[in-house]
Amino acid sequence: MEPLQKILFYKVVAILRGADPDHVVEIARALSDGGVKLLEVTLNSPDALGAITRITHELGDRLLVGAGTVLDAEAAKAAISAGAKFIISPNLDKATIETTKKSGIISIPGAFTATEILQAYRYGGDIIKVFPASIGPDYIRDLRGPFPHIPLMPTGGVNLENIRAFQKAGAVAFGIGSALVNVTPAVTREYLQQLKEKAGKYVQALAYV
Repeated sequence: MEPLQKILFYKVVAILRGADPDHVVEIARALSDGGVKLLEVTLNSPDALGAITRITHELGDRLLVGAGTVLDAEAAKAAISAGAKFIISPNLDKATIETTKKSGIISIPGAFTATEILQAYRYGGDIIKVFPASIGPDYIRDLRGPFPHIPLMPTGGVNLENIRAFQKAGAVAFGIGSALVNVTPAVTREYLQQLKEKAGKYVQALAYV
């Protein structure tokens, strides 16, 4: 399955931000064991590029690893060199999209307004990250009216209580941060088990298992 197909099939992109570099592989494994097969490591995390490389090396056959909070083309290049298979940004930057696409990597730029979303898609975005999505599922439904051809991934505000509503509104994937991966507690065996179980609940909510 190609990377874009994997994103569209598995849908849940777990956002790993600020995790201890010594525990990123354990966290990624727990998510994968729970059924979440897409992982975004944000570049504003400690040793983010090293984390992308290690997770890809250890678990690349089990999940798709990408980079998030990619703000410019140089950051995209560095993330791709580290092994990122998709690039996610909170913003719309043409150079970042073009650099990503030239490397044959999936581009998921961030946008919010209808104008920004259309521009991001025309620049070459494969999926458009609607950020922040705390405005709710109805906003996705409204956007799908004029833009039924543009794949949308709401991020920021998606949780277990509303993910199905976002899915029914027409979203093709979902970026989920602290609602799924809270890196504040100590990474213990109990924490990893709870993370695995929570990942499973997101998978079950979308009914693709």
